[in-house]
Amino acid sequence: MVSRPRTVLAMQPTLPDQLFDQASWDRLADVVQFDRDVVLTDYGTAEAKAALAEAEILLTCWGAPAVDTAALDIAPRLKAIVHAAGSIKGLVEPPCWERGIVVSSGADMNAVPVAEYTVSMILLAGKRVFAAAYAYHRAGARPAKPTKELVTGNFRRTVGIVGASRVGRRVLELLAPFDLTLLVYDPYLDPADARALGAESVSLAELCARSEILSLHAPNIPATRHMIGAAELAALPDGATVINTARGAILDHDALLDELRDGRISAILDVTEPEPLPADSPFYDLSNVLITPHVAGALGVEIRRLGESAVQEVERYVRGEPLRHEIHAADVPIIA
Repeated sequence: MVSRPRTVLAMQPTLPDQLFDQASWDRLADVVQFDRDVVLTDYGTAEAKAALAEAEILLTCWGAPAVDTAALDIAPRLKAIVHAAGSIKGLVEPPCWERGIVVSSGADMNAVPVAEYTVSMILLAGKRVFAAAYAYHRAGARPAKPTKELVTGNFRRTVGIVGASRVGRRVLELLAPFDLTLLVYDPYLDPADARALGAESVSLAELCARSEILSLHAPNIPATRHMIGAAELAALPDGATVINTARGAILDHDALLDELRDGRISAILDVTEPEPLPADSPFYDLSNVLITPHVAGALGVEIRRLGESAVQEVERYVRGEPLRHEIHAADVPIIA
């Protein structure tokens, strides 16, 4: 290769060695030029300006500053942004596409652990594991088995998926081997595509009325704010569980609290509104709520999956091939 494009890293300084093992560093070095010790968190410094002046590829992850007009003005050679994480909202501004910069995201890779978390929670919720564990802990002895045995277990339980997003689709795929009835609501999903995913496409109202477990995977956009509100929650069957791994704003927390307080339904929340909840939030005091600290996405070794995907995207760019995970400007209004 005669010339390798200059690549600059922009992210939290601790992330590069979490994203890339030595083999990945070597693969990058084969196709691009970069300084492993230069990791930008502020585009206004002299070091950043010098690096961006020569950059053709910007390799980003969590903690990278927004690429706006000011940043582009000091990066005249920039042609590609490869984001080794999920959402590019708040990172990639409209002028990037206006200037013809190609943008790639690791959202497909980050969807994998989110879907795995979701499926594990769906199965545990169906088995009533959290209620049983709470009762066991509180009594200090094995609780009596439920007198209504049919409320416990996953055989032919109905699971409703809100949003055929990357995560929503993967959840449906992972649930396929189980004896579950799968429903999906997404206004952009064709019924034939839903059937291909092993699910029945229904309205949101029908989804809520039938779902014993409701799992949220819609993007956080103005149209989805509080889309699961008082009416939707009231429609859920007694004993239902709501799982949210998307964004807190999709779920009306006041309406949810009203339903949770009398124990009619349960909730598993990896995201909340606000996030984190204040220390005195009544959600913490409810035995039918499990709150986890936004851990569904890539953590620990799972971050390496994001790094590997980013390296592959850089290699495709250098070879002149289409990026597999390209994000277009038209996608932004309807994606997470």
